[in-house]
Amino acid sequence: MRKRLSILLLIIGLAAVTSYSKGIAATDNIKLSTIQTNKLNIKQSAEAEKEELINEGDSYSNSKNTSKPGILLVNRNNRLEEDYVPQSLRVPNVRFISYADSRVKKIDTSAASALETLFDAAREDGVTLLAVSGYRDYFYQEKLYNNKVSAVGQKEADKYVAQPGASEHQTGLAMDVLSDEYSSLDEGFEQTQAYRWIKNNCHKYGFIIRYPKGKENITGYNYECWHLRYVGISEATEISQKNITLEEYLNKVE
Repeated sequence: MRKRLSILLLIIGLAAVTSYSKGIAATDNIKLSTIQTNKLNIKQSAEAEKEELINEGDSYSNSKNTSKPGILLVNRNNRLEEDYVPQSLRVPNVRFISYADSRVKKIDTSAASALETLFDAAREDGVTLLAVSGYRDYFYQEKLYNNKVSAVGQKEADKYVAQPGASEHQTGLAMDVLSDEYSSLDEGFEQTQAYRWIKNNCHKYGFIIRYPKGKENITGYNYECWHLRYVGISEATEISQKNITLEEYLNKVE
């Protein structure tokens, strides 16, 4: 009888130990699960915060120079950093003037395609356009500006030559254009058939005359009938129809 009682007590003891061990294991599993869940929540929270900061940065970056998506505004008050380079540049398949610098023939790919179409359309109408100068990096523009200042003084230089970082040419979206009728970058180009064609048609291909006459107080630069800027067809059409500047279109008049 005593032997049976001892065996029974031993069985009960073993059961109790097993149950206690399982309880500890279950508790440990719960703790481990809780730790893992907390780690996951922290990671997800950190990733969400990081994404929010990135989005805020993108939003600031995109709105820094423009009030409408996809249009970059560059002028004296909206400058580019010295290391800004367009993502995609190529030399457009158009005729260049004989003295064109090979270092500044490239423009943004989208602008290049539009410029080719514009040149082809002009040629069909009997007008031979010639490209002069497209993308200029910060340091190329710096040399141009300093040379002009040395020649005529800063006040006069600022009327026509943008300071480094304030030049539209650094965007890769601008091209100076003349024709076989006229080969100088001055207001004499306004008297040509080519200019009249450009004024009436460039918006159809996404370009605007960036520095129009009578808007010098808005653009900050003297009239440049040869300077074309690519903004897109619908945008260029609206700007042309309303006879406004890019600053006015973007509601960025200072």
